Amino acid sequence: MAKELTSREENYSQWYNDLVIKADLAENSAVRGCMVIKPYGYAIWEKIQAELDRMFKETGHVNAYFPLFIPKSFLSKEAEHVDGFAKECAVVTHHRLMASPDGKGLVVDPEAKLEEELIVRPTSETIIWNTYKGWIQSYRDLPILCNQWANVVRWEMRTRLFLRTTEFLWQEGHTAHATEADALEETKKMLEVYADFAERFMAIPVIKGIKSANERFAGALETFCIEALMQDGKALQAGTSHFLGQNFAKAFDVTFMDKSNKLDYVWASSWGVSTRLIGALIMSHSDDNGLVLPPNLAPFQVVIVPIYKNEEQLAAISEKVNEITAKLRSMGISVKFDNNDNKKPGWKFAEYELKGVPVRLVMGARDLENGTLEVARRDTMTKETVSLQNIERYISGLLKEIQINIFQKALDYRASVTREVNSYDEFKVEIEKGGFLLCHWDGTPETEERVKEETKATIRCIPLNGDTTPGTCMVTGKPSVQRVIFARAY
Repeated sequence: MAKELTSREENYSQWYNDLVIKADLAENSAVRGCMVIKPYGYAIWEKIQAELDRMFKETGHVNAYFPLFIPKSFLSKEAEHVDGFAKECAVVTHHRLMASPDGKGLVVDPEAKLEEELIVRPTSETIIWNTYKGWIQSYRDLPILCNQWANVVRWEMRTRLFLRTTEFLWQEGHTAHATEADALEETKKMLEVYADFAERFMAIPVIKGIKSANERFAGALETFCIEALMQDGKALQAGTSHFLGQNFAKAFDVTFMDKSNKLDYVWASSWGVSTRLIGALIMSHSDDNGLVLPPNLAPFQVVIVPIYKNEEQLAAISEKVNEITAKLRSMGISVKFDNNDNKKPGWKFAEYELKGVPVRLVMGARDLENGTLEVARRDTMTKETVSLQNIERYISGLLKEIQINIFQKALDYRASVTREVNSYDEFKVEIEKGGFLLCHWDGTPETEERVKEETKATIRCIPLNGDTTPGTCMVTGKPSVQRVIFARAY
């Protein structure tokens, strides 16, 4: 099956498309630009959801759900917001169909026009802040720390499974606070949650930073982000957290009585990640043999394949495997025992390599006699024979080792393609090689736009922990406060 994959070196984009399809993660649907997330792909999303949901709740957040449809007038209330999303909106204009007068199919009933068009949510700030108006009267009602797991629609002309689709799944947090300091603290706190999740669970090293004004979320005063680097040298925005100030509170007249009995507008944050993270997972770690999944997010961490000649051997192997499986599961390790006799072991090996299962165990009749197992690691494609004594502890340690190794490999790669660039001529050469380029920038949107038009590179972020040594802009020669990260991006 791996032979059916285009190699990364030959065509990275085609390799990605092949892998998503052949690993049974997703497929294109009958609706242009939308995808069907298949069970194996959705199992990864469920793992992502479960861990993030736990982290959100540990930081005091609760889940809620808000409508899919947003009155058009709501979007019009926040000027920057409507400008940012107007060209991506799907609009509902009628509420009924009728039989076609010629008897062929259905048509929109012209008498069923809505009094006000409804927007299929591209994001939920407007509908949520209209709702918060009824929830908030006093500082005693604050903070509100809500998150919702939902789908959104942003009309896309060029789509790619997981990375950019018209409809996608995500979570969006929307919080309300009594003070600017509280809202800003929340924004930064959630950035840390995302960074922690990306590195500890996805095994993807990320850079925390602030978006430039050109790249800022529409309606935000500041957008914080985590930026990851894919194996082809392109950047991918892996999560964003927005400080909204009082913009949406003012747009929807959400005020509260503070502790000194003064009326003030509420302060806000919003933050989100989406199924795009699955695309990041694929492109950060996988190889020409298929997926390479970090154990912390793999649908199952261990697969056990028996090799036998007859039912008697299978029964004996199964008895021992069931003991091992029970012990591993008691340690919180997910295991699949594949004793399906419809496929040969060689086919199964290729299948589980393609699907990125971190550890494969093989037991045959001779292994049973010798008290051993063959252990194969997906990250290094190496095998070894291991004693059954304390095998559960060995596998637990191996999974942790694989998680660390996958992260370190991605970190080493990023370090190898991150470099400082000091002149625009040098930049134009280096950007063709990919990676993160650390450059001085004069802080103007005009310079940023020029670089984008001429090289297709954008400022991925102004690093929060970057080099703050002043310098001169590589393009204009004007003063620069610090180096920023440029890259081409998905």
